[in-house]
Amino acid sequence: QVQLVDSGGGLVQAGGSLRLSCAASGRTFRSNSMAWFRQAPGKEREFVAAINFVGGNTYYRGSVKGRFTISRNSVKNTLYLQMNNLKPEDTAVYYCAARAGIDYLTSDDRDYSYWGQGTQVTVSS
Repeated sequence: QVQLVDSGGGLVQAGGSLRLSCAASGRTFRSNSMAWFRQAPGKEREFVAAINFVGGNTYYRGSVKGRFTISRNSVKNTLYLQMNNLKPEDTAVYYCAARAGIDYLTSDDRDYSYWGQGTQVTVSS
């Protein structure tokens, strides 16, 4: 059974920081691309950041570039999202995701087969 478990969300003031974690179990994701998505109330799920295995290349949505950093620890099978200078518009449920196929960077949620349960991030103004 494949499982992704998100954690690290919480309530923070604008300008603060949080680090999200996503622990993978049941299968190794050391050779797969992984990503973070988020969904705010009343809005569609949107891409946040992705990282691939070969080269550790990263890709970010424009509004988080320079503030968020995606990384992975392949030995621990864990994905991270360091979020700095948080803004109220970053408030959402954040989900980690993993591809099951070819290792490449993609922002399309249809390209990801495995999903975490989500962790709530709330940024107060």
